[in-house]
Amino acid sequence: MITAEMRARFDRETAKYPAEQRQSAVMACLSILQSELGYISPESEQLLADYLGMPVMAVHEVTTFYNMYNQRPVGKYKLNVCTNLPCLLRDGSNALKHLEGKLGVSMGETTTDGLFTLQQSECLGACADSPVMLVNDRHMCSFMTHQKLDQLIDGLRAAEVKA
Repeated sequence: MITAEMRARFDRETAKYPAEQRQSAVMACLSILQSELGYISPESEQLLADYLGMPVMAVHEVTTFYNMYNQRPVGKYKLNVCTNLPCLLRDGSNALKHLEGKLGVSMGETTTDGLFTLQQSECLGACADSPVMLVNDRHMCSFMTHQKLDQLIDGLRAAEVKA
């Protein structure tokens, strides 16, 4: 369901474009949906398609193309590990395996406590800093050695205990 507040936010985004190009706001509106609902469901894709006046498949194509849109509930911390060739050549696959072992989940899964979801990601655009990962689609972590990965996970867990 699109709330009045969400509709107002959608209206602000679509106002940035000429009326005949309001579909250009699809990414911003998907971000709003996700911030409010936690993930993008098929039902929310349909609601957004109706709002923007575009086919639901066009909305779904955007949702599925970008890693930043969650198509199912994820943990509080979404960890996207780059698995593109430059990162793989600089131990990206070892970083991913290390995280799988430390978190006790496989890529694509969420920890039982709901804190961490581990995902693979295509190029994050920081090849010179590889291996890299993105936390919650916002915070880039570079040169991710096993020690730095352990510090990151332990720090995030400690922050939860304090909260």
